[in-house]
This record gives sequence, structure tokens and C-alpha cells, in this order.
Amino acid sequence: MAGVVAAATAVPLVMVALFSGTVVDLVGRRRTAIVSDLLSASSVLLIPLVDALDGLTVGVLVVLAVLGALFDPAGATAREAMLPEAAGQARWTLDRANGIHETVFGLAYLVGPGIGGLLIATMGASRALIGTGMAFVLAATSIVPLRGLPGAGRPPHDTRPRGVWHGTTEGLRFVLREPLLLPLAVLVALVVALYYPIEGVILPVYFTSRGAPQQLGTLLMVMSAGIVVGTLSYEKLVLRVSRRIVFVVSMMGASIALVWMAFLAGFTQLLIAGALSGLFWGPVGPLLNHAMQLRTPHHLRGRVVGTIESASLAAGPAGFVAVGFLTEAVGARATFLGLTVALFVVLCAMVPVRAWKLLDAEPVPGSPAADHPSATA
Repeated sequence: MAGVVAAATAVPLVMVALFSGTVVDLVGRRRTAIVSDLLSASSVLLIPLVDALDGLTVGVLVVLAVLGALFDPAGATAREAMLPEAAGQARWTLDRANGIHETVFGLAYLVGPGIGGLLIATMGASRALIGTGMAFVLAATSIVPLRGLPGAGRPPHDTRPRGVWHGTTEGLRFVLREPLLLPLAVLVALVVALYYPIEGVILPVYFTSRGAPQQLGTLLMVMSAGIVVGTLSYEKLVLRVSRRIVFVVSMMGASIALVWMAFLAGFTQLLIAGALSGLFWGPVGPLLNHAMQLRTPHHLRGRVVGTIESASLAAGPAGFVAVGFLTEAVGARATFLGLTVALFVVLCAMVPVRAWKLLDAEPVPGSPAADHPSATA
């Protein structure tokens, strides 16, 4: 039944993510973020309410989960689109803003499951979702003071998309023609398809079969901690080494650490390899943000973020389905090793791509990176 709920949310999530960027560019970033978070809060809070009325069934849960999936991508896209202007107001470099943004994201993944488990233990699964709903309300509230942030309001009429469909296709065409963003979008989709099932299918199956689910939680926390440390080091790294080198070394280092993990040689080695994979993976998120800020004009930013996000969301479910069948057929260890070797081969094939040199190129005119003040904190 959990699989049914997850599958039901996957398809609308992909489609909405593709169109959400156009909504952001049409309605405005601040307004979209607030409304999206409040609607997401409503869909989550309806679950404990319906449950209290004894009306919660799998069908109702699927409907509410789909509603939540419809609202989330627009809010995430809108917040990320406001990041360059927020960095300018704080007199931070974009590198610092991107690094801290991804660090906070990593910390949330590190702390969130623990808080969730505590709420479930003390309040029960249904009532624990009240905490999730209130988190959405707090997220919306945090955006309210950004009324005066440049670019956060509704875009000027001459830069708005002519409609949702036209705007979406315009953003999609831009990504397909952009020499840096297209290979990045392809690479992100491939990595998501090969990596996410490791956390979502293989590791849970392996630790459940060993009767040690608590070890899975420890491993995921160690991996998240590694990501946080790697992300925090991003700003200093790009001051000393080219972004292209940081990108290539990060991706290759993370994939080699994952191959080591796939041998499942022992829990201590798993923790060490997991920490290394997170450490190497940390700078990748800020680099992806930098690429979008470097190559995307202001008026297309929401659509570009939404297009790349939808590519990763589409790849995830496909990977889960394939890996689920493969794990059932050949076992967790063989599937884990096959996925990590495939990921290593993909990354080796992508290393020579000439587009990565553009990570160190001058920003295109009209992009956030071109217009960003050079002042630092």
C-alpha cells in the first residue's frame, strides 16, 4: 500500500514540476512560494483530520498525497529562484549563498527523520503529520518579509510567459539548446535513476534482512553529515580550484566511494565509505545552482529550474521500479554493485564533455551571476 501511495504521487509530481516554473515566472516568486506552502500544509493537515473522523482509507490517502505532490514543486522552484537576489541583499557572493542553501538542505535531511521518528513515537503516525503541516506554515511565514526583495514580485508584463503551455515549452527549448544546462540535466537524471534506489530500495532491503534497521538510520545520517561538510567546503574550494575540477573530482570521488560501499564488507567500512560519498557529493548541489545562475536569463529562471527539477523527478520512479525487480531477482548485494559500477561508467563517460569548461566561463548577459554585486560578507 505504501508503494501504491508513492507511485500515485510520482506521475503528477513530474508533470507539475515541469509546469511549476512557468507559474513562478507568471505569478511571481514570493506569491507562489507562500501560496504553494499553505496549500501543501492544507493537504497534509487534512490527513490527521480525516483520520480523526474515521474516514481515512488508502484511496483517500492517495488523493491527499497527490494533492500535496501538486503543490510542492512550485514552492521549491520559487524559493530557489529568489536565491540570487537574497544573496545580493545580504551582500554574500553567490558561491556562499549556494553553499549555505545546500547546507541547510542537508541539515534538514539529517535532522528531519529524527524529529519525525520522535513525533511518531509520541503522537502516532497520523498526528505526527500535524508537525509536517506546521513546518509548511512556518516555511510560508518565512517568505512574508521578502516583500521588498528585487525580483520577488510579479514580473513585468513584457517578460511574463504568454501562457502556461507556451512558457513551459519556451523553458524546455532553452534548456535543450543551452550547451551547459542540457548535459547537466541529462547527468542529473542519470545519477538520480542510479543512486536514489540505493537509498530507497537496496539499503532498506539489506538492513531489514539483517534485522538491523537502526544501522540504516545511522548510515544515512553519516552520509548526510558528509554532504553537509562537503557543501560547507564548496566556497573555499572554488577560490583555489576551478569549478570544472571540483565538479569532476566530486562526482568521481562519490562514485568510487559508492562502489566501495557496494561490497557490503562490514558496517564500519560502510560508515567510512558512506561518509566519503557524502563528502565528495557535497559540492555538486551548489555547482548545479551556479550553472543555472550563470547561464539563465532572469525572466526564464523559474522555467529552467522547473525543467531540470522535472528531469530528476522523472528519473527517480523509473529507477525505483527497475531496481525493485532486479533486487528481487538477484539480491541486494549484486544489484548494489551493478548500480554503482553503472554509475561509475556513466560518470567516466561524462568527464570528457567539453561543456564543463563553461562552469568557469563568464556569465551570460542578463543572468543572475552577471548582475550580482561582487561584494562579500
